Amino acid sequence: MRSRSQNQRRKRIVQTAAALALRGGVEAMQMRTVAERAGVALGTLYRYFPSKMDLVVAVVTEELDLLEASIGRRPPADEGAAGRTVDVLMRATRGLMREPELADALVRSLIMAEVKTELGQRITDLLWRVAFGGAEPEGAEPDREGTEYILVGSLASVWIFELLEILKGHRDVEQVQHRLTVAADRLFAGS
Repeated sequence: MRSRSQNQRRKRIVQTAAALALRGGVEAMQMRTVAERAGVALGTLYRYFPSKMDLVVAVVTEELDLLEASIGRRPPADEGAAGRTVDVLMRATRGLMREPELADALVRSLIMAEVKTELGQRITDLLWRVAFGGAEPEGAEPDREGTEYILVGSLASVWIFELLEILKGHRDVEQVQHRLTVAADRLFAGS
């Protein structure tokens, strides 16, 4: 269990890393630079985050926390599971495109196997709760082997690919919204 000062130190490190990523991408998140700017020893930084990818995952996780809080304050209004899911994915997309370096970090953390991360499952859990678990983004637990969960996970995978296409300059946000809407409507047709 971490003390309050340890939690504050960890938060300061993550915020410093996020600020660096916003200015210069994941490449700018050099461990030595993060440690210096956060006011911690390099060894302390490595105690909290054994690798750069662990730090990237922490930054992206904080962004996911903000998305979940936003959904709690303003749940999707659409009547159907497909519409609610696309609403959440598009909120995330628009937020990430305001900070494309963090979008890049999210995609990297989800597709790279260097670090064990729960981000993919956490995103799928959130989407399942929004689509099938009720109005609140917290509460019901999904059946991770169930058809609905698998469908939501498939849509999350499509979203990751579409984010990659935006980052490569092959699609814009409106095209992605259309593609996600078509996919969600087909996937959730019987739900």
